[in-house]
Amino acid sequence: MEVILLQHVDNLGHLGDKVKVKAGYARNYLLPQGKATQANEANLAKFEARRAELEKAANEALADAQQRCQALENTVVTIAANAAGEGRLFGSVGPAEIADAVTATGTAIGKREVQMSTGAIRQTGEYDVTIRLHSQVEVIVRVNVIAA
Repeated sequence: MEVILLQHVDNLGHLGDKVKVKAGYARNYLLPQGKATQANEANLAKFEARRAELEKAANEALADAQQRCQALENTVVTIAANAAGEGRLFGSVGPAEIADAVTATGTAIGKREVQMSTGAIRQTGEYDVTIRLHSQVEVIVRVNVIAA
């Protein structure tokens, strides 16, 4: 199925690209979330009429993400968690706790923006966590987990 992308989609394409994807991916993900529209003459004409508006919205989102990235550079957050004597946590520190701690510093982020490639934190110590603010903007935040 051919679709026209209405915004940048990782590993697929950029705004305005006409790409061929599997029908299920288009029907279940791209079309319902408004990331793409079917590639036909009517939709192509609608897209061309809205291209400037969509590009402006994409540029504003990128500028906002870059501004938030500058605010988060060199940020260190401390999270207190219940831990045993040797530093092993009772439970774990996940994206929600990290997002709350970073938001408390003054820059709001969502838990979906926190990328934890190794999974939840289960030991005390210092960790580098990637915050993905936009598909093109990432920043590393240092998380210090201490025993409460």
